[in-house]
Amino acid sequence: MGELQIPERHARLLAYAQSLTPPSGWKIEISGDEIIMTAGPSVIHQRNLLLVREQFDAHRPADLMPSENTDLASPNVGKLRNPDLTYIPLSVLEEGGNQVPAEQAAIAVEIVSPSNPENDLVGKVRDYPLMAIPLYLLIDPREGELTLYSEPSGSGYHRQWSGKFGDPVPVPAPFGFTLATDALVRHPA
Repeated sequence: MGELQIPERHARLLAYAQSLTPPSGWKIEISGDEIIMTAGPSVIHQRNLLLVREQFDAHRPADLMPSENTDLASPNVGKLRNPDLTYIPLSVLEEGGNQVPAEQAAIAVEIVSPSNPENDLVGKVRDYPLMAIPLYLLIDPREGELTLYSEPSGSGYHRQWSGKFGDPVPVPAPFGFTLATDALVRHPA
């Protein structure tokens, strides 16, 4: 396949995925040639996301806004991902539409889903650096673990911080604060 044909195929797949109407509470993502549908979050998921979002909101730069379940698109690498939480420039409002170029996101935050953990633990660890998302915070309530990935490139993230619920997470610029995790809730065993 020629180099120009791959982005065209990805663009067609992206257009097809965007034409779908998922059931209420479901979201659609694309990774390569796969369309991934995931169900809505649990109460534990929502609680953990609220605890994290409140801290990020208190430290967000004035030119960024929080957004939950926003489509981040990278058509040239065939990716459409929908993180649980991201922070995007206020300027994207001027562009309109339902998706944001992924490289404009300051961070992607994901709470691992018990029903499809591979999507967050493998697929997004692979896709987010390719999409040029500078920070990926992965929260796993199944295991009570946290991972913060940074310094993306085409071959993955070059830095990784790992800890357990209760460990303070050093969140770099543009947020620049220590995320408290002692109130995060684990899934029952």
